[in-house]
Amino acid sequence: MSDPIHHECGVAAIRLLKPLSYFEEKYGSPVWPLNKLFILMEKQHNRGQDGAGIGCVKLNMPLGEPYLFRQRDASKDALDAIFGSQQKKIRKIFEKKNQYATDSQLFKDKCNFGGEILMGHLRYGTSGGFGEGSCQPYLRRTNWATRSLMLLGNFNMTNVSELNRRLIERGQHPVFGTDTQTVLEEIGFYLDEAHTDIYRELRDSGVPGAEIPNIIARRLDMVDIIRKSTRGWDGGFTILGAVGCGDFFCLRDPHGIRPCHYIRTDEYIAVASERVPLMSVLEKESEDVQELPPGYILCVKNDGSIRLDTYTEPLEPAPCSFEKIYFSRGNDPIVYRERKALGAALTEQVVASLEGGFDKTAITYIPNTAETAYYGLLEGLRLYRRQKVHKLLVDALHNGTITDELIEEAVLRRWPRAEKIAHKDIKMRTFITKEKSRNQLVSLVYDLTYGAVNGNDVLVAIDDSIVRGTTLKTSILRVLGRSKPKKIVIVSTAPQIRYPDCYGIDMSELGKFIAFQAAVSLLKKRGMHSLIDEVYERCKRQLQEAPKRCVNCVKAIYAPFTTEEITGEITRLVTPESSPCPIQVIYQTIEALHEAIEGPCGDWYFSGDYPTPGGYTTVNNAFVNWYEGRDIRSYALPL
Repeated sequence: MSDPIHHECGVAAIRLLKPLSYFEEKYGSPVWPLNKLFILMEKQHNRGQDGAGIGCVKLNMPLGEPYLFRQRDASKDALDAIFGSQQKKIRKIFEKKNQYATDSQLFKDKCNFGGEILMGHLRYGTSGGFGEGSCQPYLRRTNWATRSLMLLGNFNMTNVSELNRRLIERGQHPVFGTDTQTVLEEIGFYLDEAHTDIYRELRDSGVPGAEIPNIIARRLDMVDIIRKSTRGWDGGFTILGAVGCGDFFCLRDPHGIRPCHYIRTDEYIAVASERVPLMSVLEKESEDVQELPPGYILCVKNDGSIRLDTYTEPLEPAPCSFEKIYFSRGNDPIVYRERKALGAALTEQVVASLEGGFDKTAITYIPNTAETAYYGLLEGLRLYRRQKVHKLLVDALHNGTITDELIEEAVLRRWPRAEKIAHKDIKMRTFITKEKSRNQLVSLVYDLTYGAVNGNDVLVAIDDSIVRGTTLKTSILRVLGRSKPKKIVIVSTAPQIRYPDCYGIDMSELGKFIAFQAAVSLLKKRGMHSLIDEVYERCKRQLQEAPKRCVNCVKAIYAPFTTEEITGEITRLVTPESSPCPIQVIYQTIEALHEAIEGPCGDWYFSGDYPTPGGYTTVNNAFVNWYEGRDIRSYALPL
C-alpha cells in the first residue's frame, strides 16, 4: 500500500497437551514449543513492528515456585532481542545440567519459558505510548494462581470510556491509557468474583486450605467468566489469555472482525492471527487449520480438557476486508485467490483507460504487496484481449478477409506488456517519522527502471489502496512520471476509503482521507458549504444519543456526488503540479470487492455501514474532530 496504514496486531500461542518430556523425546528438544512460538511470531512480523512480548504459564509448579513469566521489548528488533536473550540463558543453563536427569526437567525448572502455555504478541501502536510498558502481554498478579491473569490481543474497543466508567462505578480505580488495561481489569473482576465464591464455599464447608487451590482450579469456568466480562463490549477483537492455574482461552468478537485461526492435535493447540504461519511452522495442510467462529471461545482447562463454545450470540459476520486486500500474508491459498480476483475485477475499467489498445500499454505494480493483484489484472486483460481476438478472427474467417497482417496485428502483437517500473530499494520505516520528513524520505524509497516505457505508452500501475494520496502525489507519481509515458493510470484494488476504522486499523482521522478531501472540495466548488455546517450539527446531536440509536451523518457529505465525480476530484488532488503527463485514478467498486472476496466481507470504511454501534459514534466523532480542527484519533469519546 503506497500510503502505509498501521494494523493492531499479531497474536500467537501454543498450549501443550503433552508434557515437555514428550516433546524432548519426539522432537529432540524440550525447547521445541518455544522455538515454534518464535517462528510463528516471525512469520507474522508484518503485523506489528512497534514492539513484542511473550508470556508463559507453567503447570503444576510446587508451592513457592514461580509459575507466571513475561518478557517485553519495544526496540526496533524486539523479536530478536527477546528470543536472543532467552536462547543465551537456555544455552548457559544446559551447559550445567548438574543433577538433572533430563533436559525437559531442567528446562521447566530453570528456564522462565519452559512451560506448557506460551503466548506471543506483535504490536502496532494505535493507542497508548510506544515504550515497553505499552507492549503486551499485560499481567494482573496476585498470590493466588487462580486469580492471576495474563492477557494479549489484536483488538480495539470503541467504547473504552463506557467500560472505564463501569469500573469506576464498582469502586475500582482503573489506570487509563489503553483498552487492553480496561479489558484486563474487566475479565479480572469476574475472575475474582468466581474465585471468591468458590473459595468461601470451600472454606465454610471445612475443606483444608492446602486443598482449596486445586479445587478452585478445577471448578473455574472461563466460558462463564468471559460471558459476563464481555457484556457491553463494542469493538473488533481476538483476545488470548491464561490464568495462573493453567487455564488457557482464546475468544473472537461476535462479528469476526479480527482474524483468528487455530490447529488442534493430540499434542498441542496452536493459535495465530493468520492461517499460513500455522501451516508453515507446524507443517500442516490448509484443511488442518480451523478459523475460530465469531462469538466463540476456545478454552483449555489446566487438566487439558478442551471446550469450544459460544460466549455470546454470534452476529452477522463482518471480517475486515483489509486482511484480504493488504494485511494478511499473500501466500495464504484463499487470500492469493482473492487478491488475483480483485485485480481481474478491474479489467474493464483499465481497458477503458488505455486510449487505443494494448500495444502501447505497460502494466506494473507498486508497492510489492500489490503484486498478486497485478497478476490477476494481467490475466483479466489477457482474457479480455483473447476474447476480442477470437471474435475478430471468427468474423474475418466468415467474411473471407483474414490476412497475414491481420494475424500479426491481432494475435502476435497488442498483448498487455508487463514491466517492473518502480523498485523499493531502500529499507526505511518512513511511517514513523514526522509528516514533513516522511514526505522527503518516501520520495527516495522508490527508484525507476529507466527505458522500460516511452512517450507513446500508457503506464498502468496497480496499488492495494489509496488512503491519503500523500505518497502518491509527493513520490510515486513523480517517480513514474520520470519515465515520460503518454499517460499514467493508478488503479486501486480497494474502493474509495471514505470513513474511519475503529476496530484495530490506525485509520480514524477523517480529514486525512483523500476521498473525504475530494468530497469537501466539490462541495465548496459548487457553493454547498452550508452542508458541511449542517453535517457538523447533526454529528454533534448524534453524539448525545445512545450509541445504538446513532446513524452515520457523514454519508451526507458524499451523497450529492457520483463515485466517478469523487474519483475525478481525487485525480486532480493527487496530480503533481508539474506532472509531465495526464493522470487517471481508477477505484474498485464495492460490488466487485464483495464478488472477489470468498465469504463475508466487512466494508464499513468504504460503505459507512458499521457492524457495531460504536462505529457510528466513531464516524460522527471523527467529523466533529475534523470540523473543529482537532488532529486526534476518534475511536471513543472522553470520560
